[in-house]
Amino acid sequence: MDEALGGVSDSGRELVVIQKAFDLAREMTQRTRKLPRDLKFVLGDRILATAYDVLDALVEARYTKDRRPLLSRANVLLERLRFQVRLCMEERLISTRQYEYVARLADEVGRMVGGWARACKA
Repeated sequence: MDEALGGVSDSGRELVVIQKAFDLAREMTQRTRKLPRDLKFVLGDRILATAYDVLDALVEARYTKDRRPLLSRANVLLERLRFQVRLCMEERLISTRQYEYVARLADEVGRMVGGWARACKA
C-alpha cells in the first residue's frame, strides 16, 4: 500500500490512472467532434489516436509483468497529446478554458503514470 495515496494499493492506483486516462480520451472525443471538417480528419484523428493509445498502453501495463516500457510509452504519448491540444488552442479550435481543463487532466495522468513507473522500479 502507498501511504501517500491514502493507503491505495498498487492495483487501486492502476485503476485510478486508467480511469483518468479514460476521462481524458472521452474529453478528447468530445472536443474533436467540434473541430472544423477540414481538420477533423487530420488533426482530430491524430488526437483521438494518441488519447486512445495512452489508454491502451495503461490497460496493457496493468496486465503485463514488465510495465516500465509501456508506462514510458504512455508518457511519450501524453507529451504528444499535450502538443496536439496546444496546437488546437493556439489555432483557436478550442477555448483557453477547454485547453486548461485538458492540460490539467493530462498532467494528472502523467503524474500518476510517473508514480506507477517509480513504484515498478522499487
